[in-house]
Amino acid sequence: MITSVLVANRGEIACRVFRTCRASGIRTVAVHSDADENALHARVADTAVRLPGTTPAQTYLRADLIVKAAVTAGADAVHPGYGFLSENAGFARAVLDAGLVWIGPPPEAIEAMASKTRAKALMGLDPLRADDVTEADLPVLVKAAAGGGGRGMRVVRRPAELKPALEGARAEAASAFGDGEVFVEPYLESGRHVEVQILADTHGTVWALGTRDCSLQRRHQKVVEEAPAPGLSDELADELRTLAVRAARAVDYTGAGTVEFLVADGRAHFLEMNTRLQVEHPVTEAVFGIDLVAEQIRVAEGHALAAEPPRARGHAVEARLYAEDPAADWTPQTGTLHRLAVPEGVRLDTGFGDGDTIGVHYDPMIAKVVAHAPTRAEAVRSLAGALEKATIHGPVTNRDLLVASLRHEEFTSARMDTGFYDRHLTTLTAPAPDPYAPLAAALAEAHGRSRFGGWRNLPSQPQTRRYLLAGEEHEVRYHHTRSGLTADGVHVVHADAALVVLEADGVRRRFQVARHGDRVHVNATTLTALPRFPEPENQRAPGSLLAPMPGTVVKIADGLVTGSSVRAGEPIVWLEAMKMQHVISAPAAGTLTALPVTTGQQVEVNELLAVVRTP
Repeated sequence: MITSVLVANRGEIACRVFRTCRASGIRTVAVHSDADENALHARVADTAVRLPGTTPAQTYLRADLIVKAAVTAGADAVHPGYGFLSENAGFARAVLDAGLVWIGPPPEAIEAMASKTRAKALMGLDPLRADDVTEADLPVLVKAAAGGGGRGMRVVRRPAELKPALEGARAEAASAFGDGEVFVEPYLESGRHVEVQILADTHGTVWALGTRDCSLQRRHQKVVEEAPAPGLSDELADELRTLAVRAARAVDYTGAGTVEFLVADGRAHFLEMNTRLQVEHPVTEAVFGIDLVAEQIRVAEGHALAAEPPRARGHAVEARLYAEDPAADWTPQTGTLHRLAVPEGVRLDTGFGDGDTIGVHYDPMIAKVVAHAPTRAEAVRSLAGALEKATIHGPVTNRDLLVASLRHEEFTSARMDTGFYDRHLTTLTAPAPDPYAPLAAALAEAHGRSRFGGWRNLPSQPQTRRYLLAGEEHEVRYHHTRSGLTADGVHVVHADAALVVLEADGVRRRFQVARHGDRVHVNATTLTALPRFPEPENQRAPGSLLAPMPGTVVKIADGLVTGSSVRAGEPIVWLEAMKMQHVISAPAAGTLTALPVTTGQQVEVNELLAVVRTP
């Protein structure tokens, strides 16, 4: 009987496992890096053990430190979560060798399936070797052999792109998973990413818990997932479940796992088997009415599954909320998450509490939001509405993209595929700001001053405020009068620091307002308040390349020194942040006149990386 579980992970998945443990009366142990000392998962656990350091390689990828933490804290079992060491057979063996219970598949199954190259061989497939790629094979996809989550993936369409893609993928995979092995496979421009959740016990029973569709992906990172996968024929769905069970039995699998496929032209193409719990497991839980973490624990304790899985009911959809800025090429964002709340009726899985800091060292996912309903249309509508009404005060997020995606006709009619964002990203992210948001922000800000005699007997010039919204500056004008605040073209029904009610053309609208520093949140719209009397700005040299986020300089282009000539688009600096590498390239052809950074240097957002002077 398991009485205490250490989760060898962080953030959202650690909090999610702890939730099940608490409900089961199991004590919980967290591990945390120095950067995560005050993180939510470390706060909610019964016991927390420090892993000295900040980067994954120093902390969450150190199997020896995690096993030692489990023994020291008195845990009798280890749950790996997902990512980091979750598909590391050596870690599983170290846990077992320490006399602890491993809440996961046997190390032999992990070895057979955790490497995508070995998994393909086991399923009778032969991966394409990078050295054998010819122009006729293009396009191809470079993938990390270990791990997932889009890390270490690159699409190669031209021969010249292959070498840098391999180098970048290896570096990113090594940083994220501690394993730099990559392989190459043909890249299908369209198709659907469909997977099957499996659950197996030690008594020979294997459940195939339906299908999930994960086709909405950006940069090979899943964004929206749902269960069951819509629009599959009964024959194809049966084939997918059969293949998934066959893969599990081939390696004597136990516990929870996922078998992934690309479905194109009515055919299923095996991609990989993930020997762990997936990020999107909540949609399966919602449809089948089970707790997969609780089932993992029961299997690890030796209990048998029922002969047949529960019956599926309804439809579930999940959206991943990321801290990333669409106006800055979707670069991850950092800062304080002042407030995160969603309406009742949807599930929120997160690793952050109000006031927590989203840092630079780890994945930028803030939360997963899940809706379940009797039909797909109802679940999609519920999730879109909940996201639209969610309170998210902090760094810029992909919330608007999620809402627009869920309401796009191609998605609502279930005609999407993995090329969805290639076709629609520009349209989906076109700014559509609320035209009344700047006025609401200004009236909320003015509320406090209006009580101290801000109005005048005689007509005067209006008060003005300026805000940056969707990349454009907006100037707002309003008046203080005997009867309160007024503005041209609208009736100000109510205005205080937190709520503004406006009526225009007979329609009354409510605006919830909150301000944190120069960021003003008006319902789902975020503005930046501009100073009334701007200070002289620090001048940057023309052609300055600034860090788009805090991170580490991991590489500088070979041979580049001050005075070097560079071509437009030529990579200059590689910056690593939140487990991803970002290439900073020359915006135009010119001369490199400054290169003040060095490899290994930590940089802050907007710090100067290089200057390219154009003719």
